[in-house]
Amino acid sequence: MGHAFITAGTKGLGLKVTEAFIKKGHAVSITYFRDHQRAKEMLEKFPEASIEIMQADVCNKDDLTKAVKKAVERFGTIDYLINNAGPFIFERKKLMDHTDEEWNQMIRGNLDAVYYMLKLTIPAMRDQHFGRIVNYGFQSANTAAGWVSRAGFSAAKVGLVSLTKSIAYEEAENGITSNMVCPGDIVGEMKETSIKESRKIEDPNTPIGRSGTGEDIARTVMFLCEEDADMVTGTVVDVTGGLDVIHQHR
Repeated sequence: MGHAFITAGTKGLGLKVTEAFIKKGHAVSITYFRDHQRAKEMLEKFPEASIEIMQADVCNKDDLTKAVKKAVERFGTIDYLINNAGPFIFERKKLMDHTDEEWNQMIRGNLDAVYYMLKLTIPAMRDQHFGRIVNYGFQSANTAAGWVSRAGFSAAKVGLVSLTKSIAYEEAENGITSNMVCPGDIVGEMKETSIKESRKIEDPNTPIGRSGTGEDIARTVMFLCEEDADMVTGTVVDVTGGLDVIHQHR
């Protein structure tokens, strides 16, 4: 089986993706930022799985370099790169109220980090003529949408849309695909919830009638990582349950 490297893969949206790779029999290397307890729980939940867990700040190039080196030393080439980590400022504020530190965190964690991860993993993917890269965006990122009170985050993710597509074209000849998945409004515990559980709770704000979940994102990621999904590259997939798919006049 293959080896997946998942940033921030111990909780939130990353958790269900990690679990999906493990259940398929893949080895996984996952980073966490501060929550060591959640990382420990992952090892306890899957004692038979091949798991490497590393503390890393995705805003720090050296941390990413060390994490990739450790993962490759244990499992060999990284076949699936899932750039799930995405620093986010939960307090809503206008761009003029951002500090330089907050701006740098948004750009370094959401855009620069992916650049460094690509540099660290693509050469070996080229050698084996296979690789799957999945980046995370936000709903409507493909339209270069602005996001009120989230200017730093949205600017980084929209830049990542272009990077995702550029890499898809540049690396297609090497058997490497690059795609983006854009979650809809998935918040709180729904990030770690199953589709089955979501269907028990009505969500009037989503056209399909339920909230999106981490499992919805994981299913999309796993499809994009299939060997026979090589025709799908440079694609931005919105997983929103029908939110924002038509233009409504008000």
